[in-house]
Amino acid sequence: MERRTIGAAALDVGAVGLGCMPMSWAYTGSRQRGEESLRAVHTALDRGSTLLDTADMYGPFTNELLVGRVLKERRSEAFVSTKVGLLVGEQHIVANGRPGYVKRACDASLRRLQTDVIDLYQLHRADPEVPVEETWGAMADLVSAGKVRSLGLCAVGARSARRSGARLHDGTIRQLERVQQVFPVSAVEAELSVWSTEALDALLPWCAARGVGFLAAMPLGNGFLTGTLTPGEGFEPDDVRARHPRFTAEMMAANQPIVVGLRRIARRHGDHENAVTPAQVALAWVLAQGPHVVPVPGAKRERWVTENAGAAGLRLTAEDLAEVAGLPGARGSWD
Repeated sequence: MERRTIGAAALDVGAVGLGCMPMSWAYTGSRQRGEESLRAVHTALDRGSTLLDTADMYGPFTNELLVGRVLKERRSEAFVSTKVGLLVGEQHIVANGRPGYVKRACDASLRRLQTDVIDLYQLHRADPEVPVEETWGAMADLVSAGKVRSLGLCAVGARSARRSGARLHDGTIRQLERVQQVFPVSAVEAELSVWSTEALDALLPWCAARGVGFLAAMPLGNGFLTGTLTPGEGFEPDDVRARHPRFTAEMMAANQPIVVGLRRIARRHGDHENAVTPAQVALAWVLAQGPHVVPVPGAKRERWVTENAGAAGLRLTAEDLAEVAGLPGARGSWD
């Protein structure tokens, strides 16, 4: 697989990463199977998808434990990204950016991951009760201690903080400017896909201008852009899509032209023996947004991991990119 270099620390990773969250968090619980997920992580490493993205809150904790079982055998082949800053309660999630907590959480993540160093330690969300510089300073101390190699900021939840009239990621960029004064940011993780392009406005250019890597979260639109979901099929109550305004039966049907467009492009690049899928086109589009961009699609089955990794070899033409740009905008957004 093509390799990409992200951040001033020259972090070398496969062009397509693996989001481990669906293996134990946020998606249909009845389809989460530990052994199947373990095989998926092994397959990702076999295919060159070296960046494994997890977090202590996924599960909580069980996702890191699962990834740790693979790292125990194949640590030298993997690039490990995990996150800190969120605590999961019975019916709520709260931020905790206190320096003492951050350091304790890192030690706990290291134990669960069965490793002595985390390649990329990301601040999952800033704590409104703690100056972000203090949290970031504690994370920088972990780099000095040799427990962490580089730091990143996760901006996936930026929609909830959007102010009327402001660009989606203005608040994130202000945080980035502040923490850069404390210790260099190596990577930013935020949503980017064919149907969620807001990061292109300001956040992606900010990263490109400063040599900061960009990890594209949800590059397959929570599964919609794969073309494998049927409008009206419904989701289990524990699945985040059951409450997502783009995943009502009405909105899934209304947004089908996006998938139709991706299929049309896929047919131009594949044949019966070497089929190209809408998901691969969606990931290739993300890869085309810059050499510092690494999509991190979530998956929990070997089949999907293999398909996603194959997108690294797909090169979209100028015609393809123009066609994607001309697709209708997604309806039923958070806004």
